[in-house]
Amino acid sequence: MTLSLEIRDLHVNVAGKEILKGVNLQVKPGEIHALMGPNGSGKSTLSYALMGHPDYEITHGDILLDGESLLPLSTDERARRGLFLAMQYPVAVPGVTLYSFLHAATSAARGYEARSPQQQGRLNAHLIPMREFRQEVNEKLALLEMNPTFLRRYLNDGFSGGEKKRAEILQMALLQPRYAVLDETDSGLDIDALRIVSGGVNTLHRELSMGLLIITHYRRILDYIQPQVVHVFYEGRIVRSGDASLVDMLEEQGYAWVKDWES
Repeated sequence: MTLSLEIRDLHVNVAGKEILKGVNLQVKPGEIHALMGPNGSGKSTLSYALMGHPDYEITHGDILLDGESLLPLSTDERARRGLFLAMQYPVAVPGVTLYSFLHAATSAARGYEARSPQQQGRLNAHLIPMREFRQEVNEKLALLEMNPTFLRRYLNDGFSGGEKKRAEILQMALLQPRYAVLDETDSGLDIDALRIVSGGVNTLHRELSMGLLIITHYRRILDYIQPQVVHVFYEGRIVRSGDASLVDMLEEQGYAWVKDWES
């Protein structure tokens, strides 16, 4: 069995229209891949299809995580297998604090169950003990240079764009996935926040030997999180792959000439 996140000839329809038209991609543990392309090319569609969004219909192909097809699995089951998506537009959940969300999500992803008869009889026995989790979350807050008061705010409710993206990476730090897809994590980040978030991602990548797929329009995040492989996405499929020199080419010439590669 080959350890990897593998996408095989993936075709996806959204509202009856084909958006992905045969995507092939393989990310192995410890690898960093960048996926770049113009607006409307289908990059975010790929990320949602990977996580099993019900509005994204897979009509052909497969998604394999370490040899296991993800297609029969729900979104939460995919997360438990080790797949994570940092969303481009995280949803606000008024009334649920960031801390409560992280506590519940981390406990569920790890399949936590009470470890003793005493724990089994108490309230919230399905959650990681508060003291144990609080210590861990504080360590991750420090990694991302986030104030602990952030945890008391409602999830993404009134967050700035940069705060939403930091909260996504904080979630990733706690869930510790094997493979992570970062969908335009650089959008909404100022220079300092980009440096901090990228540093956190790089640390997690090294510690976990995590496979990363970074979806972006611009090179700036790739100056901090350096990919071994760059893919160019156009009209629902990858039209070219190469090393980091592709980033320089796109920066200089844009995407208008990408279609010429197909001829």
